[in-house]
Amino acid sequence: MECGLLGQKLGHSYSPQIHRLLGPYPYRLFEKEPQALEDFLRRGRFTGLNVTIPYKKAVIAYLDRLTPEAARLGAVNTIVRQSDGALVGHNTDYFGFRSMVEQSGANFAGKKVLVLGSGGASNTVVAVLRELGAQAVVISRHGENNYQNLHRHADAAGIVNATPVGMYPNNGISPVDLDLFHSLECVLDIVYNPARTRLILEAQERKIPAMSGLWMLVAQAKESSEWFQGKTLSDDVIGQICRRLRRQMENIILIGMPGSGKTTLAAALAARLGRPWADADAQIEAAAGCPIPQIFAQQGQAGFRKLESQVLRELGKQSGLVIATGGGCVTRAENYPALHQNGTIFWLTRDLRKLPTQGRPLSQTGDLAQMYQVRAPLYRRFADHIIDNDGPLDQTLARIIQCLEECV
Repeated sequence: MECGLLGQKLGHSYSPQIHRLLGPYPYRLFEKEPQALEDFLRRGRFTGLNVTIPYKKAVIAYLDRLTPEAARLGAVNTIVRQSDGALVGHNTDYFGFRSMVEQSGANFAGKKVLVLGSGGASNTVVAVLRELGAQAVVISRHGENNYQNLHRHADAAGIVNATPVGMYPNNGISPVDLDLFHSLECVLDIVYNPARTRLILEAQERKIPAMSGLWMLVAQAKESSEWFQGKTLSDDVIGQICRRLRRQMENIILIGMPGSGKTTLAAALAARLGRPWADADAQIEAAAGCPIPQIFAQQGQAGFRKLESQVLRELGKQSGLVIATGGGCVTRAENYPALHQNGTIFWLTRDLRKLPTQGRPLSQTGDLAQMYQVRAPLYRRFADHIIDNDGPLDQTLARIIQCLEECV
């Protein structure tokens, strides 16, 4: 038995990790260009496949038959080779998205829900929403309902992003402006990398319930695995795998005053958890080709902050890192979504009298108490958790690890 994922660009897929937790079968990534698709499906060595963009419709021409779900939706994301060699196409995205809606707690019955995008994923989302009693309205670039006349739908109760807008590596982009909608009850985004797309972050900022696509990804994989293995798996496995993946994917971000121990703690935490780590200040120096005091001398604080934001945007796109930030990163609001999109943010507090100032331009020239008074509200706004770092290192490590375990 050999299974895998078929697509064009698959470098950042979580599917192999998920399927390792679903069953004892090998699972590979099959990156194929369009011209190689037919030959692979007819002659490739596999027993089961998941199919991702851009091939969910293209594979249909090479299959022997479709299940009723796949035929109704016009898209295939699961292929199983039968004992006689026939290829059967199925669609488990339907189960995956329905499970996501149920997990979100959204009640769309009798309400208008905008579905962004008109591709294969959109068809599945629309089918689920209509079965749940929603009035699903597809928003496309050139259709009757498009991004230029969204004001027609200011009364929408829900938005589902079924496009790749905001997906890694093109993070930080939202397909719509949520301020256009005055009745939103829920926002769903089928994108799962980053963990919180710009759309999701903007919904959370407005206190609108929101959910990214990791749950859907795992749920559809669970049903695919049932097809591969020929047996039923408990739905409980969906939540278990999601929690495990979130622990692996989430960056751990350390913020706090200069000298509060972020770099020391980041290195120790990374070693304890077996993760890579990054020091933002070190990366800024590498990008500039000179030490931070020299950056301040040559470019001023504004130039340094601009370079810092560029570095944080790139670090924030990654997954599974421990990141030590500079003390002033919170002074630019744009750094919050860059860090929070894939991260849990910890504010390290320390007695101001214990903060060293050597090699720190702003700490040397300013009043630390005054700096803290300005920055404390900003640290609080960024932080998911506040951690006292006045005690022993091991004590601080234990507190952060406990927070991570409790919040997943």
